[in-house]
Amino acid sequence: MMDLVLTNATLPDGTRADIAIRNGLIADIAPRFTGEAGRKIDVGGHLVSPPFVDSHFHLDSTLTAGVIRHNTSGTLAEGIAIWKELKPTLTEEDIYNRAKRLCEMAIAKGNLAIRSHVDTSPEEPRAVRALLALQKDMKPWIDIQLVAFPQDGFFRMPGAAARLEHALDMGVNLVGGIPHFERTTNEGTQSIEALFRIAADRGLSVDMHCDETDDASSRHAETMAACTIRYGLQGRVAGSHLASMHSIDNAYAGKLIGMLADSGMGVIANPLINITLQGRYDTYPKRRGLARIRELVQAAVPVGFGHDCVMDPWYRLGSHDMLEVASMGAHVGHMTGEEELLDCYRAVTENAARIMELDGYGLAVGKRADMVVLQASSPIEALRLRPTRLYVIRAGKVIAQSPAQATILHLDTPFEEQPIRDSGQN
Repeated sequence: MMDLVLTNATLPDGTRADIAIRNGLIADIAPRFTGEAGRKIDVGGHLVSPPFVDSHFHLDSTLTAGVIRHNTSGTLAEGIAIWKELKPTLTEEDIYNRAKRLCEMAIAKGNLAIRSHVDTSPEEPRAVRALLALQKDMKPWIDIQLVAFPQDGFFRMPGAAARLEHALDMGVNLVGGIPHFERTTNEGTQSIEALFRIAADRGLSVDMHCDETDDASSRHAETMAACTIRYGLQGRVAGSHLASMHSIDNAYAGKLIGMLADSGMGVIANPLINITLQGRYDTYPKRRGLARIRELVQAAVPVGFGHDCVMDPWYRLGSHDMLEVASMGAHVGHMTGEEELLDCYRAVTENAARIMELDGYGLAVGKRADMVVLQASSPIEALRLRPTRLYVIRAGKVIAQSPAQATILHLDTPFEEQPIRDSGQN
């Protein structure tokens, strides 16, 4: 007896199957399940995908756009300035409630894992306490990883080192950093060394904001790659943003991508935010300011995408739809070949999960029964349409459901009330 069976499912590889779930795990994936189940859902040939994963986000600042003022210049620098003004006014309750609303938005979109950086710069760790509480409270429905992020600089901000260590003592999961924001290149390098030492001593993984600038001389990613090998953290390190990769010359890019591949580092690009924030100081032509996604993928570097921001001092827009993120990555990265589009889909599913070291993720027997049913027939069609999430399933239980979208055209009188469905080929 199964708890739940999804029948007539289309898997991401295009095969049709029934998916049987028992005790929160995937018990069987077969062409036709003939056993008994407490509940059966005929998904009508729609795509069943592993859940979406946001590998880079900021839950502490989300949904604060306009509270102080809006970012009129659209620059990273103005966003940082607004956030600095806003932080002292925030209460623990406010941070918790806003972050919880974002998580609810995420779940409705089929996103069941978020890695969030939490600002450890304030003397009073309100955001750390709020997000640790949220992490525990939301665990039945969504996985939240927290990164200790010295947003005002590890050396640049007095007391930052002690506050970061305190956040880790409180239970924050990963070590973060922002080397390009330190006062000098040398101090940025030293901050990476110090933060990797902390991670190694504590047995923690690392995820740093790195080279989030149009400055081609910002080359901290190479130091991260070297430290990954030196401290034996292969497979446990991610460099987020790496925007300066768009501005460096091809000779150095080839060297850097090789170093990243050798080190086992992952790269997390943030297409929506980097296409918005980067290139602001250019006239024309304007740079795109995104890591070299195609070349990284070709070199077998794990690449994930993050949403980064939703309605905060850096980004006025956003709905936490990871398909929008993947679509932007495809467009900005010129990744419109068949396999490249699938790489963009993987960047918000399995590759993001790999970078986050998510246990039990995926559509396979024995894995946790987390999945999303989309009103689409394939991953590429899902990227194209950003369709309705018909069912969102967590550990074998439906936790969100939406009616199928259909439009009726009234073009003639009399007319036939027939839904108009997209019949595009993939």
